[in-house]
This record gives sequence, structure tokens and C-alpha cells, in this order.
Amino acid sequence: MERLGNRLPEPATLFFLGTLVVLAVSQVAESGGWAVEKTVTGENGPTTETVAARGVLDSGGLWWLFSSMVENFVTFPPLGLVLVAMLGIGLAERTGLLPALIERSLGGVAPGLVTPALLLVGILSSLTLDAGYVVLPPLAAALYASQGRSPLAGIAVAFAGVSAGFSANLVITGLDPMLAGLSTAGARILDPDYRVAVTANWWFMIASTILLPLAGWWVTRRFVEPRLGTRGLEQAEQEGGQRAHRTDRGVEAAALRSAGWALALTLGAMAALVLVPGAPLHGEGARFARWVEAIVPILLILFLIPAVAYGVHAGAIRSDRDAAGLMGRTMADMGPYIVLAFFAAQFIEAFRYSRLGEMLAIVGGDLLASLSLPATVLMAAFVLVTVVGNLFIGSASAKYAFFAPVFVPMFMQAGISPELTQAAYRVGDSVSNVVTPLNPYMVIILSLMQRYVPGAGLGTLVATMLPYAVVFLLVWIGLLTVWVGAGWPLGPGAPLTVASLS
Repeated sequence: MERLGNRLPEPATLFFLGTLVVLAVSQVAESGGWAVEKTVTGENGPTTETVAARGVLDSGGLWWLFSSMVENFVTFPPLGLVLVAMLGIGLAERTGLLPALIERSLGGVAPGLVTPALLLVGILSSLTLDAGYVVLPPLAAALYASQGRSPLAGIAVAFAGVSAGFSANLVITGLDPMLAGLSTAGARILDPDYRVAVTANWWFMIASTILLPLAGWWVTRRFVEPRLGTRGLEQAEQEGGQRAHRTDRGVEAAALRSAGWALALTLGAMAALVLVPGAPLHGEGARFARWVEAIVPILLILFLIPAVAYGVHAGAIRSDRDAAGLMGRTMADMGPYIVLAFFAAQFIEAFRYSRLGEMLAIVGGDLLASLSLPATVLMAAFVLVTVVGNLFIGSASAKYAFFAPVFVPMFMQAGISPELTQAAYRVGDSVSNVVTPLNPYMVIILSLMQRYVPGAGLGTLVATMLPYAVVFLLVWIGLLTVWVGAGWPLGPGAPLTVASLS
């Protein structure tokens, strides 16, 4: 599996090749006269329409491709949402605010509660981009070693929280606008006006954030620590648990207080904008509550202001040029995502123009509807499909950009909302992160393990993390099943079902 995964091209190349396939298949489908019937409900009741394949390799199709290429990229739903959100989150990371919060949040935790606390902080660290992978595992190793426990167990716990619980959080993260934009793009293959809110999975992810640390705590006590014993402890004791700190502890504490006051004032101002009648964020917007529709700019402000306060106090920001430079570096790091977004946008729009996505959705949705399978069974199956896909395509955005144009409209045909499809995707994508060789952070975790156990290899890492992947998968599917069975909304303005279009 590792050899096969390493032979796959870059995600951007995969989308380019996928676009070429769509071009060729669309022309063959049009030449063969492929068409399907769909039922449309209008003012005069249900009527039947014919949807025929449209080639992209003929003169009209190629003109569409050339003339709309820039617009396809600029209007790609996830692009602007993600870049705006990352301006604030990236500044908070680069000033040192988010890494400092991670480290401080574990101070003073009772020894018996270190594992669940570490898992919770790891899950919440998805706010910090890559900081959780870099900061938390070394800290966890030192914490466990100081208690006479295997540092490898600490690394495993931190990695499980950061990676296997990546999709869960108590607040909206940069992942939410990215996935919501891709879900919207997929849903619009059938419904041009459909929009998935950035908060679409918020309630479900809050519940997941509470449940997963408990499941991980049990896995650690039942399987991981008994198996590891005290491996690596002797090496950790020889090193004395010494770590270099980013800044002076006193300066860091003062900077955190400044950031806390700035966040409190910003939250107060935002609450007034949402709650006071006539305020800009009060009331309903075009589709959701105004504050939900403006959640990405709100996230930008909530991260930006405390980050500036922290950076000024800690010395990371001495002028407006420093702040702009740090945000510029964040955007520079987003370069690979922007390249990926360009090719993904062309693939999705070509899929839409050719009508192949709509036709596959109609055929597949009719089949699913005829089977009369419960939504819970369909979503559990989709979770497993995502788990397998994650073993070969590590990027969450790249994988969902492939899945969303097919599965979102297909499940809509069976009456399942894009919001529910997105939630199921997040479950499958997260739990297998700790065992897929294509996770780019596996190298970081493995090198840290080898610091304490020089003979450790990829097999050591995967064997240690497999219990977390299996248990998280079972627990998370169980939570999703209960959630769907109870009929609870997944988040603000996020239904479980849509009117079946079959």
C-alpha cells in the first residue's frame, strides 16, 4: 500500500488528468446519445425532463473551457473562504499565540487526567494549522516521561488527538469553509441555488469533541500503554526532559493576558453586532442567520485582533509591516492549495458542464432510492469508502474535491443532505489519518519516536496507532448513527435530509 500510494501523482496532477478523462468521456457519451430522465417538481406538479450528455471536446465545449477557465477558478467556492480565514489563523500561529496556548493549556493537569486532556487539546489544535503536529507530540513525550510512563505513549496520544480527531472541534476551523465550499459546488450540480453553511457540522463536531477523548482514553489504558510498557523511558530520562522555549515565560504570560483581553473585547463587540436589533449581524440573511453567513470574516477578526495583541507584547510584531509580512508568509504557504484549487475548479466545472455529474447522480440516486436503504447504512458505507480513499490520497481537500461532485448529488437524489454527506466524509477522513503512509506528518512523528527508540520504524508507528483508528471509527460511526436516528440537526441551518429529486 505504501509503494502504491507513493507512486500516485501530485493531487493537482490528478485533477488535471481527471479533467482530461471528463473531456473524453463526455464526448463519447454525447456521441453515444446517453440521456436519462429526471423528475422535476414545479408549480404545476411533477414533470419529467431529459438530461443528455454534453461533450466538452467539440467546438462549443472547448470554447466554454477556454472562456470560463479564469471564472471557474475565481468563483471556486472554497478558495476565498479558506484564504480569508487563514489570514487570521496564520497570524495567530506565526506570532506564537496558538503554540503558547497549546503548551499552557496542559499545565497543572492532574497526572491521571493527562491522557484525556492531551487528547482534547490535540483535537482542538486543528485551529493551529500545523502547530499541533509540531508542538504537542514532543510536549506529550516529556509529560509522560516525567510521570514514569513511556514517551512513545505520549506521542501516540498526541498524534491520535491531532490527526485522528482532526475534523472535530468546539469552534469553527479552517477546515469548515473548505469542506462547505466543496459541498456547495457538488450540491449545485443538481440545485444551482444550494449553499452549505460553514457551520453545517458544528453541533455534531462539538459532540464528537466530547466523545473522542473518552474513547481515546480507554484505548490508551486498554491497549497502547500495556503494549508499550516503559519503552523509551530510559532514553527520555537521560535527556532530562530539557526543551527549548520560544520566548521568556514571563513575557509569554503577559502577552497571553493581552491576547485574552483583546479576545474578550472582540467577543463582546461581536455579540453586540449579533444580538442588538438593527445591528449589522442581527437577523436573517439570504439563507441563514447573518452571523452564520458572515462566519468566515468573523473568524478572521477573532483571530486577527488577539494575534496582533500577543505579537506586539511578545515582540513578534513591531510595526504594521511585521504583521503584513507574517500574513504574507501564511499566504505563501497556501500556494500549493491555490494551485490545487485551480485544477480542482476546472475538473468540477467540466464535470458540471458535461452533465456527467448530474446524470451519474440521477442514476446512482435512483438506484439508492430503489434499494430503500436507511440513511445510516448509506452514511456508514460512505465513511468506509472515505477511509479506503484516505490510504491513497492523504489531502482532505483533494480527496473531497474528487468525492463531492459524485457523492453529494448522488445522495441528494436519495434525500440525504449535502451537510450529512460532509459529516460522514469528515469521520472517514479523520480516523485513518494516523495509519495512512500518505500523511505528510507521519515522518515527523516517526522521527520523534526514533529519538527515544532508535529501532522504531513505520511498522512501530502504524501498529501503535491502529487501535485508535479502529476504535475512533466504530465510536464515530455509532455517534453518527444515533444522531441521524434522533433527527438532530448537524449544525445551524444544516438539515439531515433534502427533498428527494428522484
